[in-house]
Amino acid sequence: MPLIDEPRLLYNGAVPSLLPGVGLESPRKKIRTQPAGARDDLRKRQLHGREELFERLPFRDGEVWIDFGGGAGANLELLGNRIRSLRTVYLVEHSPALLQAAEERIARHGWNNVVALPEDAAELPLRLENADVVTFSYSLTQIADWYTALENAWRFLHPNGHIGVVDFYVSRKYPKPGFVRHDDRTRWFWPWWFAGDDVFVSPDHVPYLHQLFEPIHFAERRGPIGSLPLAKAPYYLFVGRK
Repeated sequence: MPLIDEPRLLYNGAVPSLLPGVGLESPRKKIRTQPAGARDDLRKRQLHGREELFERLPFRDGEVWIDFGGGAGANLELLGNRIRSLRTVYLVEHSPALLQAAEERIARHGWNNVVALPEDAAELPLRLENADVVTFSYSLTQIADWYTALENAWRFLHPNGHIGVVDFYVSRKYPKPGFVRHDDRTRWFWPWWFAGDDVFVSPDHVPYLHQLFEPIHFAERRGPIGSLPLAKAPYYLFVGRK
């Protein structure tokens, strides 16, 4: 959909963000500033592909899972009762407010095998044990040093361990054959729109994931954004193996 052909989109989505005190919040900012119940509801409606990602990951009894940038712990609930069969779950989150919300969620469910760590995904200590599954659910775009975060994920994974990532993205201008190629408007608009909230949509996540890990499942899609009803933001889903 050409942006120049949709004046309402430009007014409702782009133009207000240039005005002082006005503008629409990105999905991530809305989610972080909402109470817990409303925050979880917004995640379900605006952060697409999360449920599918956790359905595709092979969680097995007695394994270790690291959720990088786990926020308030909503991802943990996507496993249902399976989470209790894991040996240890590490939720890595550097935001004190979100970490507190995660700890409250963990206590409410009585998950004695879940540990919330106040760490940056790019600066994890070596004391963290190796994992069988690592995940980034709409967190990679908020990690400034995301290259190091992915390298940490690779480092902490056991051989044949699995990684799952879902996040917003744009394609490279000239992606490899078989990958979606976004037009110039898409590749300009979404990084610009998200950047105001320190969410950095990148054309390099997808190629680097394919370089570091053996792809098992990969999908490139678009999903509606509540504050931009005429637009659908590109996102990808990646499941790979070390």
